[in-house]
Amino acid sequence: MITMKTINKKITRNKSKCKIKLKHHKGLTLKRWSEFRFCEQMANIGSEVERTIKWRDKDRKYSKMAFERCLELVDLTVADPKNKNRLKKILRSREVLVDYFEDKNIYCSSDKLWQNYFYGFNYAARISM
Repeated sequence: MITMKTINKKITRNKSKCKIKLKHHKGLTLKRWSEFRFCEQMANIGSEVERTIKWRDKDRKYSKMAFERCLELVDLTVADPKNKNRLKKILRSREVLVDYFEDKNIYCSSDKLWQNYFYGFNYAARISM
């Protein structure tokens, strides 16, 4: 069984050789992503979640691509060394996002819940510019 403790150990062990293969954000590097503050990183993830929600009823292909971009950004956020104390929260968010958009929604999430969750990060990123 995979637990948060196991995931954290794997991430810590692999930090030095952290290579994330990006399909959608080819020009984005971990170094560049690490220059963003945490609230900016989460606001960018929230933008992709919003796109996923907006496209879900219009075009499943675009919605799926937006969700893949979201997961790429989450993975970059996990790999960012400054976020090591936030790993549990970030990985739990990733788990619940995948459950909501790709699985059975056992955590009973909703579009509104995700919009409200990321709104705070968008607000924080804007006021501290």
